[in-house]
Amino acid sequence: MKHRLLIVLFFLLLTALAAKESFELKDAPWDDGKALQLSWTFSFVPDSVSAALFGSDGSISSIIIPAKLSGMITISDLDPDLSYTLNATVFQGDELLSYTSQGNPREQWFYLHKLAFLVLLLMICFAIVYYITAARHGKDFFIRRIAGLDSMEEAIGRATEKGKPILFVPGIGDLDDIQTIASLTILSHLAQRSAEYNTELIVPCRFSMVLSAAREVVKEAYMKAGRVDAYKPDSVFYLTDDQFGYVAGIDGIMLREKPAANFFLGSFYAESLILAETGFSTGAIQTAGTAQAHQLPFFVVSCDYTLIGEELFAASAYLSRDPQQLGSLKGHDFGKLLVILLIIIGVILEIAGISNLKEFIAGSLS
Repeated sequence: MKHRLLIVLFFLLLTALAAKESFELKDAPWDDGKALQLSWTFSFVPDSVSAALFGSDGSISSIIIPAKLSGMITISDLDPDLSYTLNATVFQGDELLSYTSQGNPREQWFYLHKLAFLVLLLMICFAIVYYITAARHGKDFFIRRIAGLDSMEEAIGRATEKGKPILFVPGIGDLDDIQTIASLTILSHLAQRSAEYNTELIVPCRFSMVLSAAREVVKEAYMKAGRVDAYKPDSVFYLTDDQFGYVAGIDGIMLREKPAANFFLGSFYAESLILAETGFSTGAIQTAGTAQAHQLPFFVVSCDYTLIGEELFAASAYLSRDPQQLGSLKGHDFGKLLVILLIIIGVILEIAGISNLKEFIAGSLS
């Protein structure tokens, strides 16, 4: 009898707890501090609910709360610097009940909906570290042949035989452009070969920062080749900041000096065809490369070799076979392969009616 009474009291207690009404406004977890969560539990199903959210700055906005026994909604696009008060009126027959709750949105250290980004980042970082370590231990990684870079020796050899200079244009971008940095990396290799063959190198620059960096790169290349005495600081010079003035100056150099080989590597825009056509008219071997997709067609039709898109950035690892650059390149290739596999797997899962992967990644992109 005593056990039955305890059981009855236990169920009565659970019923009382379940019937406890609550109306709570609190910070949404794992977000950027611009959302609040409103949760409620009623002991009855209300006929209707009307609510308004008041900000500490005096702003007012209406909130739609569904009339049901319990639930939770997220109120987004809030100001993280304000505190908010929600006043709700619940209608149940002839009764009218009022509820008030306060909450402050706060930014968390980690956004849970960006978890997919963290997972992908860690996988790619691990791959880069692995490939760099393997390359340092002597593992030889395959890199697809890039004809434009293989032709560099041919171009230098032709210039040496003819006794004519090599023209290298590092693009029209400043030093904060990654294409310019990639161009200067190729310039280092080209300058070293020019020093070994005692071939004159001409490097006109558009910006002072590019000029300083290019001079250091060429000087270091001559030092590596053991030909410091052959280095001429005037071979790397400044023309002008004006875009088409710079191009006109380069065209004049090509027509006067008639270099045997022209290299246009870096960031190029409307001037690409002007440069390439002038170089073509002088009969020089021309190698071009840029990541500007809308300029690639002009280089393809007027140059002998063209580095397309990411080939420009892979050039340094391709030429030097440096373990760090080679491992980094292979690690990024792994990242691209991973993204392609995720797309294929995602398509297959969507066709099968499974949206888990899409929701996981879409949460990171939202």
